[in-house]
Amino acid sequence: MTSSARSAASASAFAAVDLGATSGRVVVGRVGRRTLDLTEVRRFANTPVQLPTGLHWDILGLHQGMLDGLREAARSADITSVGIDSWAVDYGLLDATGALLGNPYHYRDGRTDGVADDVRSKVGAAELYRITGLQHLPFNTIYQLAAARGTPVLDAARTLLLIPDLLTHWLTGSIGAEATNASTTGLLDAGTGIWSEPLVGALGLDPRLLPPLRRPGDRAGLLRAAVTAHTGLPGGTPVTAVASHDTASAVVAVPATTTDFAYISCGTWSLVGLELDRPVLGDASRAANFTNELGIDDTVRYLRNVMGLWLLSECQRAWEARGELSHLPTLLARAAAARPFAAVVDPNAPEFLSPGDMPARIAAHCRRTGQTPPADQGAVVRCILESLAIGHRNAVREAAALSGREVAVVHLVGGGSRNELLCRLTADATGLPVIAGPAEATALGNVLVQARAHGIVPDREEMRKLVAESQHLRSYRPRGAESAWASAAARVGLA
Repeated sequence: MTSSARSAASASAFAAVDLGATSGRVVVGRVGRRTLDLTEVRRFANTPVQLPTGLHWDILGLHQGMLDGLREAARSADITSVGIDSWAVDYGLLDATGALLGNPYHYRDGRTDGVADDVRSKVGAAELYRITGLQHLPFNTIYQLAAARGTPVLDAARTLLLIPDLLTHWLTGSIGAEATNASTTGLLDAGTGIWSEPLVGALGLDPRLLPPLRRPGDRAGLLRAAVTAHTGLPGGTPVTAVASHDTASAVVAVPATTTDFAYISCGTWSLVGLELDRPVLGDASRAANFTNELGIDDTVRYLRNVMGLWLLSECQRAWEARGELSHLPTLLARAAAARPFAAVVDPNAPEFLSPGDMPARIAAHCRRTGQTPPADQGAVVRCILESLAIGHRNAVREAAALSGREVAVVHLVGGGSRNELLCRLTADATGLPVIAGPAEATALGNVLVQARAHGIVPDREEMRKLVAESQHLRSYRPRGAESAWASAAARVGLA
């Protein structure tokens, strides 16, 4: 047996439940001293449902997909533990008996329109930022709860569980709130790392609605007997609290070998920022709309949400519905050949948030900003990717300036790392080398936190070293003139 085969044979296996905005999957990760590999054992759709009450997640479908995936995981390996990560801010409410009070709302639902202004008029925008350190996003949990005030569902609720915590509860019966995800709610104090009683009181919430906090690596509980019977996993299998916000898990798997890096976790959203030891809570940070969210080891993910490849996927959806070309490799080839900087948009403009006819919205945005709309699909895709690169550029530069941290390299992880044109444009726009990959950063971070909890990897440095040594990475050097990017950014007020 070769040394690599011996290493793989001695690796421990972990099941990662990784839920994204359009699909979920269960992955088996094998981790050893020199081994880190993933095998996807099941993928299932995550399709929102439009009901008379609004846009909701199909949480029961996700739960069933997770159980079926865990059954496949049990068939493929001896599973040491299970961990769950997902998107942030959305939640389920339980009544006094533990029953779920309806399907959780989708963060893109319009019920929060205008609610943030009402909350900030009561608390004050500066005070809200001083406490939570969060970027203003209209769908944060605090605004969702404000929108739900006075409804029978919220009145009947006794426990609030974010999506990974709700699924963990159904697996184990335990109640808790994992800290990296809790830090996105707008209800956690960024300075103390605990729930903010003043904010809970300002919303008129019962503080008992918010469960005890737990940290990445904590044992959340053991699988219930009904779960082991359905999945075939052995009794006593633990569920480990991972960095359950998917971006927090992705940052765990950034293959950085030094501290002077920025990261871009790029998928539906681009989360662009730095890993810091403490939050940045001043007025300049608030004005620049940066957020301070928790990472593992009490680090701070100092970042800005930039609308990501959602813009492209919504264009593809619109084109497919009209019977037009939606094949991504062909679209990217046409974009690469399109004229640079013909049109750009502000990717965070509010009209791009909700589902709809994205090509038409991009055209309208261009007309409103005095530009000629893109003439064809290749030009639309080029516009999107150059606009995202400008968003990446601005966020990296402002994060560095506001935190006082030097940045020498950008690590672009997640599904966007497969998009070669976006990676090249990001290097050009930032003027920094970009290291692309791993694409599976979220699932890797999930299994690495489980592995550390079980004594296989000792610390964050070794986690990242293992990623750098085991995963396929690509490097891009910056090209082109700074003035061209600055001029394009100025067209939509992003210079």
